[in-house]
Formats: sequence, structure tokens, C-alpha cells
Amino acid sequence: MFAIIQTGGKQYRVQEGDVIRVESLKGEAGDKLDLQALFVGGEQTVFGEGAGKYTVQAEVVEHGRGTKIYVRKYKSGIQYRRRTGHRQDFTAIKILGIQG
Repeated sequence: MFAIIQTGGKQYRVQEGDVIRVESLKGEAGDKLDLQALFVGGEQTVFGEGAGKYTVQAEVVEHGRGTKIYVRKYKSGIQYRRRTGHRQDFTAIKILGIQG
């Protein structure tokens, strides 16, 4: 059985036992979360209002920051060059199960 969940403006396909990195969430390591399922698949497919009664239990594993991404800006002929870096915060969560 798998489910599609939405968090941080993105959608993720998850199964029991998966560890995924999502946008930063509140909570300490070891805290439990209940996430709403948008779609549930497996032996039967459930989506729309029917998937609303399914919840995905997850546990916060860790908080961290991703690898650095460099952004370069350049305009020819006017000696304009800029370089900035960005590291995105993330929360790693482990999927404990899908209940419905």
C-alpha cells in the first residue's frame, strides 16, 4: 500500500518504512506527525473525498540543511557579476504506517 501526501507545497509518494526529506517542519526528533493522504493505492485505489479518511503516521527523524547551491548572475558588457549561495532547511521523516 502506498499513499500520496502533501506537505510544504510538494507532493510525495510514500510507503511504510520510507524516510523522506520534506520542507522544514516544527517538532523535535522523535515527535509523531499525522499527515493527510490525497491518494491511496494498493489493492484498491482511493482518491478525492474517500482518501480524506486516511492518515499517514510519520516520525521526525532529524532536522538539517541541504547541500549548498550557488546562483550566478551575469550581464555582458557592463561588468556585472554576482554569486550567492543557498542551503535549504529540511526535516527527515520516517513513515510509520497508513491508517484508514
